[in-house]
This record gives sequence, C-alpha cells and structure tokens, in this order.
Amino acid sequence: MLPLILVIGCGSIGERHVRTFLKTGRCRIVACDTRTAILAAMAERYGVSTAADWRAAYRTEPVHAVVIATPANSHVVIAQEALQHGCHCLIEKPLSLNLNGLAELRAAQRQSGRTVAIAYVQHLRPEIAAARAFIRSGQFGRVCHAAVVTGQHFPTFRPAYREIYYRDRAQGGGAIQDALTHMSNAMEWILGPTRSLYCDATHQALPDVEVEDTVSIIARTEAGAMVSYTLTQFQAPNELTILLNAERGSVKVELHLNRWGQCALGDSDWTWHDLPAVVRDTMFIAQADAFLNACADQPSDLATLDEGIRCVCFNLAAFRSLQTKAAVEIEPMGSPG
Repeated sequence: MLPLILVIGCGSIGERHVRTFLKTGRCRIVACDTRTAILAAMAERYGVSTAADWRAAYRTEPVHAVVIATPANSHVVIAQEALQHGCHCLIEKPLSLNLNGLAELRAAQRQSGRTVAIAYVQHLRPEIAAARAFIRSGQFGRVCHAAVVTGQHFPTFRPAYREIYYRDRAQGGGAIQDALTHMSNAMEWILGPTRSLYCDATHQALPDVEVEDTVSIIARTEAGAMVSYTLTQFQAPNELTILLNAERGSVKVELHLNRWGQCALGDSDWTWHDLPAVVRDTMFIAQADAFLNACADQPSDLATLDEGIRCVCFNLAAFRSLQTKAAVEIEPMGSPG
C-alpha cells in the first residue's frame, strides 16, 4: 500500500502540497485543517481523506510522513510530535521565527532516524542546481563575490497576501522571512554558511500591509565571499538573477529565462545553457518526489534541518541589523552533531 502523507495546514501552499504529492502517484494524502470549508474543498477537489485535528489523525491513520504548512510559529511543536510518532517531516519555510526548540528538534531527529527536510524549492530548480555543480567543480576557482537581484508583483502571484500570515512578522510574514529566505538558502547551498550581514529593509509600496516589501542585504560567507541581495515585492517583472564571480570566471543564473551560463576570463560572451520552461507546480512535484525518495533512504538535494536552522539564524541577524543599523555577526546554533 502506498505511504500515507498527512498535510497539516491546507491554505494555498498546503493545497499545492496536496495536489503535487498526489501527482507523483506514489502516496496517499490526508488533508488536515481546522477550517471546515477548507476540508470540504480538499475532499471535493482531490478526493482525499480529511482530518480537523492533526493529533487525532495519528490515532486513526497509519501516517508515514507529514507536510507542515501551518504558520511558522507552530512548525517546531508539530514537527517534534511528528518525530515522536515515527514520521518523516517536510516543513515549510521558514522553519521557525526564533531559536526556541530547535536544539531539541535536532536531537529528536537524530534519535528518531527520520528525515526532516525544509521546503526550499529552489533546490529543485535545474538552473540553480547546474550552476551550483559547475561552481563546485572548481573549474573557475573560489567564488569571491555574488549578487542576487529578484522580485515580482506580489499581489499578482499571491492575491490573498493581505489576509494570510504574510501581513504579520509574528506568523512568518514580510519579505525577509517569506521571500528573501529562499534566496539566502539558495546562496548558502551554493557558497556555504553566512558569517555576517548588514540589512536595510522597509515598506515601500505593497498595498494594505505594513511589513517590509523591499530588502537590501550585504553579507560575507564563512569562506570570505561577499554577497549582495536585492528584493522588491511590488516591481512589474517577475525576475530572478544570480551572478557568481569567481577567480577565473563568472556564472550566471537567469531563472525567469530558464537558463544558466558561464563566462571564463578572456571569453567575449556568455555560454548559455537553456532549459525547458518550468511552471510552478513542476518544482513542487519534484520536491514531493525528492522527499519521498529521502523517506526511503535515497539521496536527496532537499534542504536539511541544519540548513533550515541556518536560515533562521540569517533571518534573525537581518532583523537585528535592521534594528541596530549595524552589521551583525551570525552565531551558529551549536553543532549539527
């Protein structure tokens, strides 16, 4: 029988997990939410079983793994209990809004032997993965500088942003925790952990919310690379460009054009590698497949629990820098063990 996945929280992201896990054809789904209308919609649209209480679901269903798509302030508690029940966990980003309970969660994962992955879907973009593999081949030497420039018209892509968690930092909202965290994770996946950063952020133009919609960060990695991040959530184009400048050449990712390229020292132009266009569900289906593989002890490039913890540390440092108007050293949260 196919493994049973409990999706906890069936708002827009949770529903996408329900839909895309089903599209793998490799699992069954129980959709869990406290809202009766949401559960009725999940049952009608996808023909899945439903539950109003995630704790009760463990008593009535043979749950193999959970997908946690609730507000970020509830992630750690739900994940700890899931691990106690012997379940694998895929946790939406950000993993948490603070460091409370993360050491215990790390210990619970080690004790359980179960997979805990964080849903940073940029790991599943082939353009980013290919650029990372090229950089890590060492052909261009050490990366000394990197820049990320990205943004979109957020109301177009998330019309309900005014009514959901996004409007409140205390639930994981705002550009730093909701959008920039994808980029900081992708860059740390390529370049390694961040050592320090300086952050400037503010609300500029996004209607009907007060959280930051514009962010600029200058950071240093532990390996010494300088990294700049620029993000807006009201701009007209939906674009993401990553530039990696190494000792003997540069690598660029243009996600909106579905390509990556390299330019060696002495070359007159970029050598581009075009990839098939990606619709949004494609990444989530790939993520679901990768998670199911990880649950079966197969290799996976999904973001790990320790990478998710580093992203929490990055976010907290960004907020400290914003408050103090100074550069902030990022202190690692203990040893990964």
